[in-house]
Amino acid sequence: MRRGRRLSIDVGDARIGVASCDPDGVLATPVETVPGRDVPAAHRRLRQLVDEYEPIEVVVGLPRSLSGGEGPAAAKVRAFAQELARGVHPVPVRLVDERMTTVTASQGLRASGVKSKKGRSVIDQVAAVVILQNALEAERTSGGPPGEGVEVVI
Repeated sequence: MRRGRRLSIDVGDARIGVASCDPDGVLATPVETVPGRDVPAAHRRLRQLVDEYEPIEVVVGLPRSLSGGEGPAAAKVRAFAQELARGVHPVPVRLVDERMTTVTASQGLRASGVKSKKGRSVIDQVAAVVILQNALEAERTSGGPPGEGVEVVI
């Protein structure tokens, strides 16, 4: 397991959840929800978070269908990750499978007694935590970085 903090991003149309982990890669915690409708402002805020947290990599959840295919949402996230990779270079950006993370996050919030209306403000952060925990587990299991790297095209 590589040592170093990571940031995780759950990209949505309205909101972008952000999570971080400790330098040992043991525990992922929520950071904040970035408004997603103003894409340039969202990218600016994400670059600020990368500067602040100094991660060894940024993990972005890639929405796939249950069968593993990719649709319009995945294409949108790939484009978002490409732009993010240009903005945070040389920090690597990786895409990881995020199937079922929002469902898992919703169930966890409901189980902890958070009402759905209040949960909307944190669901994206919790989904980012789930994405990061899954990525950390994948790295522990495989011994290599999770998911696929995003090529920086300048």
